[in-house]
Amino acid sequence: MIPYGRQDIVNADIEAVTNVLKSDYLTQGPAVPRFEQAAAAYCGAVHAVAVNSATSALHIACLALGLGPGDWLWTSPVSFVASSNCALYCGAQVDFVDIDPQTYNLCPIALEQKLVDAEKAGRLPKIVVPVHLCGQPCDMSAIAALALRFGFRVIEDASHAIGGKYQGRAIGSCQYSDITVFSFHPVKIITTAEGGMSVTNDDTLAERMRLLRSHGITRDASLMTHEPDGPWYYQQIDLGFNYRLTELQAALGLSQMERLDAYVARRHQIAKRYDKMFAALPVKTPWQHPDGYSGLHLYVVRLELDGRPEGFHRTAFQRLQAKGIGVNLHYIPIHTQPYYQKMGFKQGDFPQAEAYYAEAISLPMFAVMTDDQQDTVVAALAEVLQA
Repeated sequence: MIPYGRQDIVNADIEAVTNVLKSDYLTQGPAVPRFEQAAAAYCGAVHAVAVNSATSALHIACLALGLGPGDWLWTSPVSFVASSNCALYCGAQVDFVDIDPQTYNLCPIALEQKLVDAEKAGRLPKIVVPVHLCGQPCDMSAIAALALRFGFRVIEDASHAIGGKYQGRAIGSCQYSDITVFSFHPVKIITTAEGGMSVTNDDTLAERMRLLRSHGITRDASLMTHEPDGPWYYQQIDLGFNYRLTELQAALGLSQMERLDAYVARRHQIAKRYDKMFAALPVKTPWQHPDGYSGLHLYVVRLELDGRPEGFHRTAFQRLQAKGIGVNLHYIPIHTQPYYQKMGFKQGDFPQAEAYYAEAISLPMFAVMTDDQQDTVVAALAEVLQA
């Protein structure tokens, strides 16, 4: 089976992790701060806060921005459920903004119209979470202008996008957002096995996220209610969580970062080759906005279904898997999930997202993918489409 994604672990990665295993610290040592510093420097951000998953990063980012009961968070319906669940963890409410039919990202035109209507109803969001689907950045300058106009905060869900750029600057620079969140799951562009990170240029937000990732406990005397009892002393000053990243994971992440640009460049080579080989097939290949340089975590095609029998999309998916092609689908629109339908969402609420879901297939895309593997994928899809 050719998987849709695969990590690349080399001897340098193994050595980095082994060195930590031989050290005095398996957690809360020097590797995590070094990883954070490297990520912040790469992105051109002031602060980075490493945590055990991108879901945790989204959660504490929302809390740091003060999201809570009575507030609203808006995001894209085409994302993993973590992009909206993070609001529910905070006791807030969730709504969605339909996608742009070219980029598959949250549509700024739909966002503006929804904001105008929400302002009249007195129901503006506190936070908007644009999701850089497949690694392609959203139209962040347009979203930032709307944030200024309507007074909401912005968290970029860049779980797919480390190594990408927007308007020539690294995704994660937070030029147009308060916080940017990355994922280091094994199928992502670089991995820490499991792990995530928030980056920000705001000192207060960074301090708050660091506090929340570790039980709300501080050893900083300036934050305490009274002088420390001694060098052993700490205080819990907020209700936090155990969201820390281990030293082992941070060491792996640091090692992987040395190859980040090469990984993304290779993904672009694979995508260009796919584009050429699919030119004569009835599929829509990914469109890339000229303002962005995608991290290309995913390569999603949309099947042209005109004249096809009902259910062809599902049949094509199953036939590809039967041929050993580990296709996937990113994502089932969140508003169609049973948990969200209990909140009142229903089929038909976000037609562009639903049209995307009916046609999209994620094809194998990973940095160590060979040309032979890619040829196998293309041949299999061509055969399925000709059946």
